[in-house]
Amino acid sequence: METFVFLFPQFNFLAPKEEAYFKMLGPKDLKAPRMKDSNSRLKDKRCQLSLLLTKSGSHENISPEKKTTTATSNISPEAALSWSSTFEELLRHSVDGVETFSQFLRTEFSEENIEFWLACEEYKTIDSDSRLITKAKQMYAVFIEADAPKEVNIDYATKVAIQKAITTPTNTCFDAAQSKVYSLMKKDCYPRFLTSEIYLRLTKRKGPGTTMFRRRSRSCVFNEPRGEATGDSSAWL
Repeated sequence: METFVFLFPQFNFLAPKEEAYFKMLGPKDLKAPRMKDSNSRLKDKRCQLSLLLTKSGSHENISPEKKTTTATSNISPEAALSWSSTFEELLRHSVDGVETFSQFLRTEFSEENIEFWLACEEYKTIDSDSRLITKAKQMYAVFIEADAPKEVNIDYATKVAIQKAITTPTNTCFDAAQSKVYSLMKKDCYPRFLTSEIYLRLTKRKGPGTTMFRRRSRSCVFNEPRGEATGDSSAWL
């Protein structure tokens, strides 16, 4: 019987598969898992900042990490209908209106817009310099910087202006960004919200293109005197 001798020591078939695999890898290949670990830690840190900001503000009730507790069944159709007058009227109902709108934004994966707007509203009320600095840095890390966990859709120039402003923050640091996000919600998200299933269900309305009445069948007609059925289609003409 012939005996084969393997001249490749890196292929140690008695070693675990994982060990053999890593022996085949070069130094460059071994750096990949480390880079992934570093990116994972950075992402986790940003998520922790996002959670911290969410829990610290008045917009806690619309956090995507927290299930909705508002009972939409308690909202009357009349109240819901009033939200269709203006976007400002919707936001004025800070509990039911904003919460319902937030539910809709979650279905479009754009809930960061309303969360940022509410965070800005809270930020304007801060009267402590130390809290202002802390909050400004949190908001920048969560909503503004590139690849932030809840990055809002604003232009580069506005981002740069905010980055410079938060070095010595004031209550107006985020005003320009808030205005842009507000305009985006009003012109883009709000019209779709008014035709969404979430809103139509509250107002007891039907969706676009549906009728509110039941059509009579053309296949059967009842005579007036005896209520007997007839197949005469001319009665419908």
